[in-house]
Amino acid sequence: MIKIFIFGALAAGAFIFSLTNGSVEIEIFGEVPISETERQILENIRLPRTIVALLVGINLSLSGAILQAVMKNPLADPHIIGISSGAGLFGIAAMLIFNDTGALVTPAAFLGALLAAALIYLLAWKDGIRPIRVILAGVAVSAFLGAGISALLIFYSEKVHGALLFMVGGLSARSWQHVELLYPYTLAGAVLTFLAARHLNVLQLGDEVAKGLGLRVNLTRTFLIALAALLAASAVCVVGLLGFVGLIIPHTARLLVGSDYRFLLPSAALLGAAVVTFSDTVARVLFAPAELPVGILMAILGAPFFLYLLRREI
Repeated sequence: MIKIFIFGALAAGAFIFSLTNGSVEIEIFGEVPISETERQILENIRLPRTIVALLVGINLSLSGAILQAVMKNPLADPHIIGISSGAGLFGIAAMLIFNDTGALVTPAAFLGALLAAALIYLLAWKDGIRPIRVILAGVAVSAFLGAGISALLIFYSEKVHGALLFMVGGLSARSWQHVELLYPYTLAGAVLTFLAARHLNVLQLGDEVAKGLGLRVNLTRTFLIALAALLAASAVCVVGLLGFVGLIIPHTARLLVGSDYRFLLPSAALLGAAVVTFSDTVARVLFAPAELPVGILMAILGAPFFLYLLRREI
């Protein structure tokens, strides 16, 4: 329990670090009051961007934790196995075909993420689920969906702005509109995920034991995959294909607090919020005034971690 409070303190520290650092450093706790210009920067630029970073970290971390449990695969991550690509393909299609940037995008992305998750699960199933089959099926589905995204961006290039940023994942120019779009999904998804902690614990015992304990395994697994897809899709709609958060964070939380999902889920949520927010701040000040998309930094951190886990699991 103490470690959960520590993760909460890290998230709070990352929040303050993000508000005070950038191309213009702002001392919000200093004796001298901040200027009107600094107040505008805080309220209209840094605060919404920081809140989006926190929410995205929560969504992707919880999505990864759910997928790792449901697919019995420590390498499962919304980005790696193609769920984010499904969300991205359908979300971009909604934006381009229907010229919509709000109400339709998230439901469309959710549908794409759900279909991608179902396809991966079906392709990987053969007398049970094996981790390596999930990865191979996910890589194939991700490549196919990625080709679809590239085709849409080429055919509708005159309508697409920030396509490169979407592909790598970034938080540049995120506003209060994005906060309003994201927070209902984060709130609902987090509550449902925490309520499902007991079911995730039972699933870890194996399907036969879970059935013996009265759990409706197939229905529970379907619901949890849909929940993971919703969390990933809402994040993709706002920041693009930000990878490796759902891989690194649940593993780190598991090492620190154990495999009990009653403690693992809140730990992963808080740690994910802290890591994404801190990484985004570092990415935007590292080469200031130029800005590095946070997705590039996460890929630099996540790719070696993924290779380490892959070698350990095979």
